[in-house]
Amino acid sequence: MFSLTALELARIQFGFTITFHIIFPAITIGLAAFLAVLEGLWLWKKENAYLDLYHFWSKIFAVNFAMGVVSGLVMAYQFGTNWSFYSQFAGSITGPLLTYEVLTAFFLEAGFLGVMLFGWHKVGRGLHFFATLMVAVGTMISATWILASNSWMQTPQGHEVINGVVVPVDWFAIIFNPSFPYRLAHMVTAAMLSTALFVGASAAWHLLCGNRTPAVQKMFSMAFWMLLFTAPLQVLIGDMHGLNTLKYQPAKIAAVEGHWSNTPGQGVPLILFGIPDMEAETTRYKVEIPNLASLILTHSLHGQIPALKDFPKEDRPNATILFWCFRVMVGLGLLMVVLGLFGTWQRWRGRLYESRGLARFALWMGPSGLVALLAGWYVTEIGRQPWVVYGLMRTKDAVSDHSALTLSVGLVVLVVMYIAVFGTGIIYMLRMVGKGPQAHDDHEHPVTANQRPARPLSAVDDPLYPHSPNYTD
Repeated sequence: MFSLTALELARIQFGFTITFHIIFPAITIGLAAFLAVLEGLWLWKKENAYLDLYHFWSKIFAVNFAMGVVSGLVMAYQFGTNWSFYSQFAGSITGPLLTYEVLTAFFLEAGFLGVMLFGWHKVGRGLHFFATLMVAVGTMISATWILASNSWMQTPQGHEVINGVVVPVDWFAIIFNPSFPYRLAHMVTAAMLSTALFVGASAAWHLLCGNRTPAVQKMFSMAFWMLLFTAPLQVLIGDMHGLNTLKYQPAKIAAVEGHWSNTPGQGVPLILFGIPDMEAETTRYKVEIPNLASLILTHSLHGQIPALKDFPKEDRPNATILFWCFRVMVGLGLLMVVLGLFGTWQRWRGRLYESRGLARFALWMGPSGLVALLAGWYVTEIGRQPWVVYGLMRTKDAVSDHSALTLSVGLVVLVVMYIAVFGTGIIYMLRMVGKGPQAHDDHEHPVTANQRPARPLSAVDDPLYPHSPNYTD
């Protein structure tokens, strides 16, 4: 396909599947926490608006959770099919960590998810709230194990290589590897931000359409409180993560900065815009601020960082992709901070729900959290190249012995199936969001009492096509 090698096709295939997959766990983490807060507020304040929001977002959560599980299974199979030599080399670490995720997080989520979605007529309020909390805790535990595994690939420790195979010797060191705390905090905060922007955009849409019910106003207000606190926090965590990356993966930081060489006695400028040229070993058309990169990364105006030319060509990641992905992530992050401050100003003026400019801004920023999250993952994963396990195993040595034709066919099938299945699922969720929260009695639940659900999607009673003959409003 297009003269691509088997290695390039395997990387594209995995990159494509993780691009689809990571969206769903991010929303799952954020929505699970949001649902726990909503039910807690309903139990505390006895306001049915919180219950209306819970029923509304729990259906979206169910659809999102189902798609996350399905897309995650495909990725798990790819370790064995496309990256069998990696599995042979590091399976003794990756395998147990993913198994722990299933035994703890997935079983916890799956066990209590049924009570959370279908238990309103079968258990008491306290037990139902406990089930919602356990689902939220399960999503956090899942993120912990997945990030521990991926972080070990970025900053491996606690192992020995014996006869060409990784052997774990210190599980505490493996799990709590140097990049793990920063990457876990960065990912969880990104999930909360993405969900807050998604919820805020949903509320903004209904406000712009004239729907000003208490439920719509509450989710708009709650989204902006979350945005106000998490957006600046994410900037701080990102800065700490960057310093950690500079210590353990300096080539990645050099590529992100488009920094090719140091001049003795001079600091490193921050390049705002430019086009890194990997062949010419320079960044063209650059617009830069003198010494600012030194100040950010070394806390000194004249501090220097390793440059790309300090590394052999075969050890350099793709600077062009990293440079722009990083700027997309940072640029959207700064816009999130601005949106949070704008919302706070309008709240102080008493115009939080009346400002159409704020609502339009929130609506357009709805997808920005997920776009920034994807850009950040591209920086993380592409920046690790050419290593699959940093410093231990190169990506070219990890790919299975498949032909380019085989991987091309697999990629085409994946693209068609993913667009058909997950594209339909995403459209379905957006239709549900557009319908908005409906008023319910505090003893009523959309799922009827005599229904016996067998899967999470049974909790969703919204038809895909609302104007079909079976649709009732």
